[in-house]
Amino acid sequence: MSRKNRYTRQKRRSFWPGLLGACIVAGAAYWLITNVWLNPTYEEPDWIGMKQPIFVEGQRMEGQASGSGNELKLPVSVLQDVIDPGIRYEAATGDIIIASPQRVLHMKVDSTQAELNHKDFPMSVEPEVVGDEAYIPLKPLKEVYGIAIQEDSTTGAVLLMRGGDTIQYATVNTGSTKADKKVPLYKQGGERSPIIADMLQDDRVRVWQTGDEQSFVQLDNGYAGYMDNKNITLTEQKELDKPQFTLTAAEKKWQTKPVNLVWEAVYNRQPDIASIGKLPGVNVVSPTWFHITDGQGNLRSKADKSYVNWAHRSGKEVWGLIDNSFDPDITKEAMATYETRTHIIEQVLTYAQTYQLDGINIDFENVYTDDGPNITQFVREIKAMARIHGLMLSVDVTPKSNSEMWSAFLDRRSLGSFADYIVVMAYDEHWAASPKAGSVASLPWTEASMRRILEEDEVPANKLIMAVPLYTRIWTEEKNEQGEIKVSSKAVGMNTVTDLIKEKKLKPVLDQASGQNYVEYEEDGATKKIWIEDAVSLQARVDLIDSLELGGVAAWNRSFANASAWEVLKQAGYGK
Repeated sequence: MSRKNRYTRQKRRSFWPGLLGACIVAGAAYWLITNVWLNPTYEEPDWIGMKQPIFVEGQRMEGQASGSGNELKLPVSVLQDVIDPGIRYEAATGDIIIASPQRVLHMKVDSTQAELNHKDFPMSVEPEVVGDEAYIPLKPLKEVYGIAIQEDSTTGAVLLMRGGDTIQYATVNTGSTKADKKVPLYKQGGERSPIIADMLQDDRVRVWQTGDEQSFVQLDNGYAGYMDNKNITLTEQKELDKPQFTLTAAEKKWQTKPVNLVWEAVYNRQPDIASIGKLPGVNVVSPTWFHITDGQGNLRSKADKSYVNWAHRSGKEVWGLIDNSFDPDITKEAMATYETRTHIIEQVLTYAQTYQLDGINIDFENVYTDDGPNITQFVREIKAMARIHGLMLSVDVTPKSNSEMWSAFLDRRSLGSFADYIVVMAYDEHWAASPKAGSVASLPWTEASMRRILEEDEVPANKLIMAVPLYTRIWTEEKNEQGEIKVSSKAVGMNTVTDLIKEKKLKPVLDQASGQNYVEYEEDGATKKIWIEDAVSLQARVDLIDSLELGGVAAWNRSFANASAWEVLKQAGYGK
């Protein structure tokens, strides 16, 4: 056999495997084109079969609606997720409460009798409970939040849109004159994704998200997915109506000036008005007049009309203080239900009208941590009623700490969204029974306390008031028989410290760590230590208020102050 023939046969044998491989590749390509690209996969949405799925911005919520048209009801859990986390259902009593800064709406399960701002608000549809879920009719939700609904009778889909939202509408443009030309709605981004619907020319969609090549849209029937931007023709952009928020005369007034508040501690006797003096710079006095005395929410009042008259003649507003008697058990019961909270609010409003008060200052302390949400709810419910009656509302809070009873129960973020002012009681860094002597409120500690609330809780600076101490503690350190140092203290006012320094001929020195003047002396075998509140420390606090651009200053309390305090504090808030 010749070498040429052998070579030819080898070439012929190698040709057939190559041809076979080419055919396989071509066949695979044909299968992909005909079965994947030309015949894409169709899928139904996972919610098909549900009775009334709820969608917000194209995303399906966990719960479902009930009823339809004017009898449509929405589940509280969904409303809490997407409308207002503060919507409240109290299962034990069947109360449903919606509280905004302008409105308090109270409903009862299985009843059409309701109240809006403590006045009758009849409804044609009653709230209901199915299983563990409470459902609220559409009418009150529109009244308070201005929500809008799109229902589809075929799929049952309910599109929930919030008052104030801007909706971008569009129509489908197939790019063809053929009536049967369709545009795919893809389950996910990309054209290899399963198709969940075919859309026709001029079908309406809501555009929820836009991308470079595709956008996330939703049809009126609830189907939501991705479509090519080339097939989208934008039409109207509609902003949904939202109940208007109009500032009251009182709110407008305080927008233009800082608060300079001083508490008037009223114990067994009313203050002697003739001895108070002018208090230069002070524009609000807050007397400790109202106390919750029992779990039913009854108030005890020590209000005095002559004090109010004096304040008003002096150009000062009166923000009456209400406290919880610092009793956690009374607080637990009194804050537990809408009925008891409303009883407290109605009494406060009556006293405010009787004594011509200008505002309310809430000071709840020593509260069980798990009662914190009820405190927040009380503030939500009293805010709207305070506005209606032209009253400013301020809430006292402690600096953030790990203390269960004095700090952890306070939701400063939520309180700051409702109250006109949050007053931070920036003192008692070292408290009366502290095991260690130290400043009542060192400057670094005070600044850190304010910054934490500004940064962590995002309370707006103009809503935050720094409360400063006008008292100090005289600390006594003495050794017992075992050689251990025993620490005790006594709170005194500014004049007492000034007189003591003069009497003992002491020379204060500036303590750099605390930012305060400090004295120390020996007496009866014990060491006395005083971190002094004076013009120096108060000026540093005023400077801090200005640098943080806070809403003003408050001081505890008037009887501790001397004349120098008012001269320094009147600068607070004006250096911003």
